[in-house]
Amino acid sequence: MSKSAASVSVVDLTLENIPELGLFCVTNPKHEGYQAKLKWLEQRFAEGLKLKLVVPAGGGKPLGFIEYVPGEFAWRAVAASDYLFIHCIWVYPRIHLGKGYGSLLVKTCIEDARARNRAGVAVIAGDTPWLPDRRLFQKNGFALVETSEHYELWALALKHAKPPRILDWKSARDQTGALTLACANQCPYSAKAMLDLRATAESTGAALRVKELKSAAAAQAAPSGYGVFSLTCEGRLLADHYISGTRFRNILRQGLK
Repeated sequence: MSKSAASVSVVDLTLENIPELGLFCVTNPKHEGYQAKLKWLEQRFAEGLKLKLVVPAGGGKPLGFIEYVPGEFAWRAVAASDYLFIHCIWVYPRIHLGKGYGSLLVKTCIEDARARNRAGVAVIAGDTPWLPDRRLFQKNGFALVETSEHYELWALALKHAKPPRILDWKSARDQTGALTLACANQCPYSAKAMLDLRATAESTGAALRVKELKSAAAAQAAPSGYGVFSLTCEGRLLADHYISGTRFRNILRQGLK
């Protein structure tokens, strides 16, 4: 552990300490995404989800977080049974990068996997802003298992077991019909986007079907690797991560091309 990482501690976020520590991504309790994420967490904790924060040893504002679940409850289009699966990991603001906080969180997850006698740890990563950075996992011993489009499945095996795999979200995409937004409250920004896109559709007269994904199985069957946000139309994927109402309006203006 680096000297900087030694000056912090990792704490579990619970329903009891959320009012004190917040949700990291969204700190304002009045934000739509905050309340939606809170309700989502109330159910996920019972499934074994862990949300851990890096906080200064002497107290203060959290510097980073990691969210992970048992693989069977992964809200991404993956099959990762017997693994722990990382949804998100984020260190912010950028002045805290390079101090070992990200690796500290990853290693905490790995130790939890060992304690639970899991086969290992897996994550969907890449080089886009809404995905965990692959370099963090490379330097912590993860190996690339599979790729599909701009999504990469990385895993660290702790014992011999069937490796995780990417599900066939392209086939799921072929089954999509009219303009549809399928999203989940796993990401608090998806909740905000859901409201923005619905309002934009109403103001422009677009027929948008909004489908809230309420289970990990539904997210695993999504038409994109991200799982928790997919904007599709007649087999085409228009967006695979949360977008603004303005971006959606531009898509509509372009005739969904």
